[in-house]
Amino acid sequence: MATLKDILRKISAVKKTQQITRAMNMVAAAKLRNTQGRMERFDPYARKFAEVLGNLASRIDPDIHPLLVNKEEVSKVELLLFTTDRGLCGSFNLNNINRAEVWVDEQRNNGREHGLTIVGKKGRDYFRKRAFNITASHVQIYGEVDISFINHMTTDFINRFLTNDIDELYMLYSRFVGMAKQEPTLVKLIPIEPPQSESTDKEASSEYLCEPSAEELLIELLPKHISVQIFNAFIQNEVSEHAARMAAMDNATKNCKEMVGDLTLVYNKARQASITAELMDIVGGAEAIKKA
Repeated sequence: MATLKDILRKISAVKKTQQITRAMNMVAAAKLRNTQGRMERFDPYARKFAEVLGNLASRIDPDIHPLLVNKEEVSKVELLLFTTDRGLCGSFNLNNINRAEVWVDEQRNNGREHGLTIVGKKGRDYFRKRAFNITASHVQIYGEVDISFINHMTTDFINRFLTNDIDELYMLYSRFVGMAKQEPTLVKLIPIEPPQSESTDKEASSEYLCEPSAEELLIELLPKHISVQIFNAFIQNEVSEHAARMAAMDNATKNCKEMVGDLTLVYNKARQASITAELMDIVGGAEAIKKA
């Protein structure tokens, strides 16, 4: 049985852990507010961009650009996977990694060569230890990513597609649904499948006047559409990470509180047992003196 000193040491250690998890919860909450604000500011732009692209795509022949054409035979595919650089965020990374492994198994079953472009240290380390085919990895870039980096990444993917190095490109990230839910989301980036215009009124859709022509404008917007999706994935994944870490640290703080309560109860019982044993010794000694 643990001594009173050991129990007190455990209580002290759990309380210190509780202080750390509470502090990490507050840090995650502060970062969440900042990144969520960026996401909310960028979301209207992304939705309007998709609306304009869908409107243009509905007017013209989809074969005007290679990025819109599906290849007859798909033998090489690539996955852009988003994970985090740090842990302590519950099952957040595991959900994305498991979904990525399912995707890899599907490609193997279809006889396709596959590669992984990974954002985040956790995903890179996981797949590197298991000897997966990692094409490229980017770590410690969350919060520092700008549009020039995204454009460079997009240009690299497009060049690989046009030179037949890859036939399809997919992206897997965590979409922020709410504080209690971050959903792994798989989307196809290349070939581009233009979003459908939300407007069903032909007269309303004809109100867009394009200069230059719709074809030239669509060709100009296609690479930007890929960049917008990738940038949106960066923001969504970062917000989801902070929300998941905030929830994980909140649960850890509550668990520490429960452990302190349980250990305090054990301490009180052990202390009471110790006092009772001492009293019994005193009473036994007094009775022995009387009989003597």
